Amino acid sequence: MVDLHAHSDRSDGELPPEELVELAHRRGLAALAITDHDSVEGYDAAAPHARRLGLEFICGVELNSKFRGRSIHILGYFLDRPPGDEFRSHLSCLQKARRERNQRLTKRLQELGLSVRLEEAEALGRSQTGRPHFAHLLVRKGYASGMRDAFDRYLDERAPGYVERRDPSLENVLRWIREAGGLSSWAHPARFIREGDPTAEKMVRELAATGLNAIEAFHSDHSPEDAERFRRIAESLRLGTTGGSDFHGPNRSRAALGSLNLPDSLLGNLRAYSRQVFSGDAEPKRG
Repeated sequence: MVDLHAHSDRSDGELPPEELVELAHRRGLAALAITDHDSVEGYDAAAPHARRLGLEFICGVELNSKFRGRSIHILGYFLDRPPGDEFRSHLSCLQKARRERNQRLTKRLQELGLSVRLEEAEALGRSQTGRPHFAHLLVRKGYASGMRDAFDRYLDERAPGYVERRDPSLENVLRWIREAGGLSSWAHPARFIREGDPTAEKMVRELAATGLNAIEAFHSDHSPEDAERFRRIAESLRLGTTGGSDFHGPNRSRAALGSLNLPDSLLGNLRAYSRQVFSGDAEPKRG
């Protein structure tokens, strides 16, 4: 089994990267990808431990962008080697923008009458602070009954405390991944595309024309019908398919690590597709 979508505490996950690798080994996974937000630090930290355990360990990342005016998440997979300095410099810029957004978010919550300080959220965020850490802080201070309530009342896109993140363009995100030798995949597309939406294939075709390589057909948010629909769209457009639990830790996840029971062939097929992409033989259908 493989799991190609998981987060460590180097972004918004609970477990240190080494513990995440250890958990994957105990669960009997053949391969794991850490796909932290805006960071490959988790991969760097845990790669030696994964080698000692004999676990195939994939360097990944999850980046935010915009598509049709809405937030979209793009996974990047570096199957042969981790990305170099140029890609990492892009990540450093994104992390700087994240810190700037957290300052604006803190100010907005204070304007709403909430007694919160950025330092308090950062103490919960460890290596990287995001909205989940602010949500945890709001729960701790009694402003919300739980994480979901904190997002609904203050932090979601339609909530009064939300502040816009200045995300890079989709074209730039896809180009950065490609130039670093990686494959790009649309993360959890069912969060973007409504069930039964007849324009689903048109959207994916549009993304493929921009440079997208694959679709995350298998995800803990996806029903079996969703998974089959996205698998078929990927196949029809000559794109790759990826999948994973989107595990964030035992207290922050809908699904356990490896719980989708994805076969080893998913990674094998992705590697084969990657070779075709970089040899020029995997041109997506655009017509």
